[in-house]
Amino acid sequence: MTSDDPHRHEFATSGLTACVLAQGAELCALRDGNGRDYLWPAEPAWPRHAPVLFPIVGRLRDDTLIHNGRSYRLTQHGFARDRRFTWVERSAAGCRLVLADDAQTRGMYPFAFRFEIAYAIAEATLEITYTVTNTGEEVLPASMGAHPAFRWPLVPGEPKDAYALTFDADETAPLRGVAGGLLTEANRPSPISGRRLALTEALFDADALILEHPASRSVRFAAATGPSLTVSWDGFEQLGLWSRAGADFLCIEPWRGMASPADFAGEFVQKPWLMLIPPGESRSAVHRMTVQSD
Repeated sequence: MTSDDPHRHEFATSGLTACVLAQGAELCALRDGNGRDYLWPAEPAWPRHAPVLFPIVGRLRDDTLIHNGRSYRLTQHGFARDRRFTWVERSAAGCRLVLADDAQTRGMYPFAFRFEIAYAIAEATLEITYTVTNTGEEVLPASMGAHPAFRWPLVPGEPKDAYALTFDADETAPLRGVAGGLLTEANRPSPISGRRLALTEALFDADALILEHPASRSVRFAAATGPSLTVSWDGFEQLGLWSRAGADFLCIEPWRGMASPADFAGEFVQKPWLMLIPPGESRSAVHRMTVQSD
């Protein structure tokens, strides 16, 4: 791709190639030096690659945001993934894109903001920095998150249950889940054994697995042999894992915020797990993907 393509930008090292769309600032390809693409190709079973989640992660009760007593309709994961971002910078090593509030966003989310996403590639690692700035005059309540879907299996024809996730620390706490898009209590027994989660499709029969306070800051996705992918993060506070029945992908999702608890119906600013950003201030978080080919 050339840098003058208004729709997408491709950049690379000898060991990694990435492609980002202006629509949703979405990563749409992540290929190693052998040409293997680690990202799900947005097939009909789930027609996205790696959507960006903002200004909410998950769902609000009745898809309704309440601010100063007024109700606004804001659907699951927010609107950033469906908006066209503006290119700020494009180079051989990455790109930056930005989304700012406008009349359409204020009809769903009555706050002023600037949301910037910066992609940078080095060797076999893609680093993504998310920055939310409060450009208004009141506190900005917001969440942000990553939702990349990786091919599972990474090598076509391999059994899915040959794969596991290996965390960088023991993960012993009970998990949360979602029911009807809303958050369940933190009482789901964890299927993680120490640092290892053996992967099976049945893990996701009851929807996502959510680590509310992961001890880890990285997790490796791999079979016993072959290519692997390591996802790491700083500044994100939760981690979601999700797949859809019959679809060959696994989502590994660092988040700063979660869905509403099923019994929460108050003012949005009181919703748990939000960033509350004072006027003129910013909050950032970083997400990395490192590939290791055969």
